[in-house]
This record gives sequence, structure tokens and C-alpha cells, in this order.
Amino acid sequence: MRFLLRLASLVALAAAVIAGTIDSIQSVAASAVVMTPMSEAWQDVSPDTLTSLQSALSYYIHPRFYAFIFQWLMLQPAFAVFLVIALLLWMIGYKKPPIAGRFTA
Repeated sequence: MRFLLRLASLVALAAAVIAGTIDSIQSVAASAVVMTPMSEAWQDVSPDTLTSLQSALSYYIHPRFYAFIFQWLMLQPAFAVFLVIALLLWMIGYKKPPIAGRFTA
């Protein structure tokens, strides 16, 4: 299970780097800071999954959750959302080193 969590963390980190690179290229081209919101990035990649997730959340989950949390999350920069997801997945899959050390019997 740790392997899958670390792999998902790596994928999220790669997505964050790609989103950050795209934002930096657009910022240099526009001579202004450009940060793509998560909803716009998701819309560019797969609009069908975004609409299906929005309809599922608004139907199965309380409308307040959809109104506050999901819409707030979709307004955040895509690279930051993916970085937070990567960090959370890595923290869940982290293996603590043994307390006694590596040379104990």
C-alpha cells in the first residue's frame, strides 16, 4: 500500500511540476504573473470528468460542501493543488525509521 501511495505522490508531483512549468512559460510570454486555476486546467485536460464529478458531488454530497470546499479548491492554482496532494500522499505513505537504530539486535 505504501508503494501505491508513494507512486500516486510521484504522479501528483510530476503534475505539479508540469503545471508550474506551463504557468511560468505563460508568465514569461505575457510579462505578468499567470497562475492557471485548477478548474481551467482540469477543463483543458478532461472536461467530461470535471462535469461528472461536479454533478456527482452536488447530488451525493451536501450542497454546502460543493459550494464552499469544491468551488474554493477549483479556484486555487493548479500547481499548488497538486503539490498539496503530493505532500499529503507522501505523508500517508511515509515509513518511520526504527527508534532503536539500524544496528540493534
